[in-house]
Amino acid sequence: MPKSVRRVPRTSRAVPRTSSPVPHTSRTLPRTSRVRAVLSAVLLVLACLLVPVGALSAWAKFEIGDRDSYVATMAPLASDPAVRTAVADEVTGSVMKEIDVGPLQGTVESFVRDAVRSFTETAAFKTAWNAANRAAHDAVQSELNHDDSGEVTIDLAPITQQIKQQLQDDGVPFASKIPVQHTEVTVLQSKDLGWLWRSFHALQVAGAWPAVAAAVLAVAGVLLAARRRRAVVATALGMALGAAVLLAAVATGRAVTLDDLPSDLSRDAAGAVYDALTQTVRTTAWIIVAATLVIALGTWLFPRLRRRFARGREPGPAETRPV
Repeated sequence: MPKSVRRVPRTSRAVPRTSSPVPHTSRTLPRTSRVRAVLSAVLLVLACLLVPVGALSAWAKFEIGDRDSYVATMAPLASDPAVRTAVADEVTGSVMKEIDVGPLQGTVESFVRDAVRSFTETAAFKTAWNAANRAAHDAVQSELNHDDSGEVTIDLAPITQQIKQQLQDDGVPFASKIPVQHTEVTVLQSKDLGWLWRSFHALQVAGAWPAVAAAVLAVAGVLLAARRRRAVVATALGMALGAAVLLAAVATGRAVTLDDLPSDLSRDAAGAVYDALTQTVRTTAWIIVAATLVIALGTWLFPRLRRRFARGREPGPAETRPV
């Protein structure tokens, strides 16, 4: 009996020797999980940050950078009352600077102004407006790409030529003496456009790649995440936040642009131009916000609805009772 009593401590001391490797493996696995979690978080954050950049770069490359798309974007402004008024005032002022009719100056100026305003309501004005914007596209690209402190202007010479011809047909005195010069109307000043335009050239070069990179990083981050459903929800909410920041930036850029306009420029016309140029960005941002919120809500609700549906299909006590 005493010998058996002495053997008990020996067997009890042997247990820790066989279990000593277990803590080593238990410390290795959490370290790997932590690395994957950190890498997943970094990839998902980068994907969310690239969402507004991708929207801006696609807009800069495929809408503003393309001449036909730019002209199509500016075309509806030919029907905007503020833009028509600004064009009429600019053309009338430039015409009256080139002619001198003495005491008839006021009468001729009023007649010219009425003729110009009447012309801005015709289909010919829309054609001339599109031609002016097509010619101005290269100048706009130069201003925005080089981030100069100059002005974004539209040459109204095609419109002045149409006005001159109309005045000649109406028999207005001295209409044939009106010189058709390059009359430029300032629609925006690049120095007032803020951060939205300062990196315009880089955005055009990037094109669609930031959007593609955002999608790839998001997929990789979700696959690396330990809890993928939670990662999908977090990524969707982060992308929605990025798109919301883009909307706020566009609105802030508009306010800054209009507040810094010179007094001789029309705020209404400049606002219409800014809204036309940024309409695609705003629409894209709202689509991203709506789509990502739907994804986040659907991902969060799906497992809960599935569990509730599964509980509803479980057999009750009456069904499990043996016959």
